This record gives sequence, C-alpha cells and structure tokens, in this order.
Amino acid sequence: MTPGFPPAPHDPHAFAGAGEPLAPARRRWLQLALGSGALQAGAAQALEAPRGPVVLTLTGRVRQPNAADRADFDMPMLEALQQHTIHTRTPWYANARRFTGPLLRDVLAAAGAQGSTLRLIALNDYRVDMPYDDPQRHDVLLARLLDDRPMAVRDKGPLFAIYPFDAHPALRTALYYSRSAWQLRTIDVR
Repeated sequence: MTPGFPPAPHDPHAFAGAGEPLAPARRRWLQLALGSGALQAGAAQALEAPRGPVVLTLTGRVRQPNAADRADFDMPMLEALQQHTIHTRTPWYANARRFTGPLLRDVLAAAGAQGSTLRLIALNDYRVDMPYDDPQRHDVLLARLLDDRPMAVRDKGPLFAIYPFDAHPALRTALYYSRSAWQLRTIDVR
C-alpha cells in the first residue's frame, strides 16, 4: 500500500486487460503493491512469479497468469496487497475474532480474474461456489492473520475466506457461512 494513497473504488473494468487504461495513481499503486514492474499504456504485465511457497492458486478465467494458465501467490505477494481487518463473530469461535488480510476482490483484480462464479477449494478438498459478485458487493476478506497472528493449518489457515458478518446482519445465514472456506488453497474462476 502506498502511504497516503486511498484505494481506488473497485471497478471490474479498471484493471489491465479490460480495454480501459489505468489511472496514473492506480498504476503506481499496482506497481508498488504487486512488484510486477512497469505497466505499459493501460496494460499490466503478468504477475510476478512467487518466490516462496505457493499458498493460493487462481485457475480458470485468469488474464494475468504468472505460471502457465494460472496465477500463483505466495504469502509475501498477498501481504503486499492492501491489508484490511474485520472484527466479527462467527459460528466457529466462541467470541468475536480479528481477521486481517487482503480483500478477495483485490486478489482477483491482481490476477485479472473475472467470471460469474468462484469455486473455492480447501486443503481437505471442501468445495463451495461463491458468486463472483459477492466479493464485489461485500468486503470478503482473504484472512491470513487471526488475532494478529499467522494462521496454522490446524487453526483454519493459512488462508480463510471470511465475510464481514457483524457489519451486515443479512450475511449471518447458513448460506454465507458455507461460503467462508478455511484452509483455502485454490480459487477456480468460472
């Protein structure tokens, strides 16, 4: 995140490859956040390849791959995106917890991913479909920290897609709880 520069409102057509140029400030922010090098006349270069262990893979409709036909992210790449924190109650913990990480829509934008459905796949092969629109309408977080500490696999980590349940009471339903996939490893964009 560039200090003093607020994030641009999400616009699915604002990232490279959509045929519209990026605003200069947004272009600078993406360069810093993703470390992907220079952006050319409204078209971003592919994501930088991860340098560490891959913790998340985006497959399917990904327009900025960094490995064959997919976008792989290591933890430093996710940490480089703007971080957000939500404090919310969930059915999985007795008390409200603090979750921190990038917004899912920012991760999708970094990979140039766009579709109608996101299939979230966990380490244990749990699979759930999330409408592509959900992270656009709600601040769905790709949490990497729980109460300011990295999440181990035994603690639902290393990544947990979580909705801001307390911010929007309409999200406190079995449907949205089921879309909150922990131990997330792959998102297939359809």
